[in-house]
Amino acid sequence: MAIAYSNGTFIDLDEKVIPIDERGHQFGDGVYEVIRVYDGKPFMLKEHIERLIQSGKAIKLKIDENVETYEELIQEGISRSGLRNCDVYLQITRGIAPRNHLFPNAPVSITMTVKPAKEMPKENRENGVRAIFHPDERWAKCFIKSLNLLPNILAKQEAFEKGCFEAIMHKEGYVTEGTSSNVFIVKDGAIYTTPLTENILPGITRIAVKQLVNRLNIPFVEKNVTTTELLKADEVFITSTTAEVLPVVEVEGNTIGSGKVGAVTSTLYAAFQQVAKGETIHERH
Repeated sequence: MAIAYSNGTFIDLDEKVIPIDERGHQFGDGVYEVIRVYDGKPFMLKEHIERLIQSGKAIKLKIDENVETYEELIQEGISRSGLRNCDVYLQITRGIAPRNHLFPNAPVSITMTVKPAKEMPKENRENGVRAIFHPDERWAKCFIKSLNLLPNILAKQEAFEKGCFEAIMHKEGYVTEGTSSNVFIVKDGAIYTTPLTENILPGITRIAVKQLVNRLNIPFVEKNVTTTELLKADEVFITSTTAEVLPVVEVEGNTIGSGKVGAVTSTLYAAFQQVAKGETIHERH
């Protein structure tokens, strides 16, 4: 069953626990992580927690920097839920204190939910999804996984209203990332993606894909890709914890490649599923 946690206590998911003066509620003053669990095992848990800690440091949030502390909490939550395939949402804010822009002298607030994994519709996997372009209107420190997601939400909603799954954001003609994903293109057998800077989130699934392509001997290039280059790509796919590796077959009404899920994307998704399940991937030569 789904379960929740709030500042030291495991509670029912529907229990109301957020005070009016909670900093995350009032200011978006906090950071978070979403971890996918496969057959009871959190995928790339250490990497998720390390990113959480780095995000905390970036906003001067004084949190426990011991990775094991969060690993134990997450493992206990999974165990208590009894769920084998689930999504864990962990959030840390600057705490509960009277509303004031300055940092309060208050303990941080830690909350978590463990819910059944959201399954991607089969047709999205088999046929691919559609996307739109959207100007990247976010702040300058997108490498922080903060609670401030309003620009992402507005872009995602626009995509939805246009019958699309994702909005691919861009600055000065160059692709940055999706509203909740990293973006990749395939051209002539090589994979290209935006380099890591403060302008994009260092995705955990992005790390997994980079490791996979090295083992599969697929050329991998980190470079700034223009929106024009994306439209002329042989394949486009996006990655995230919940979407995993998801093909994009149409952007702004333009068909990508053949309009079908490409071979490289299919190979990567199959390899990702093997790794997520703890199976061995054999290197290609």
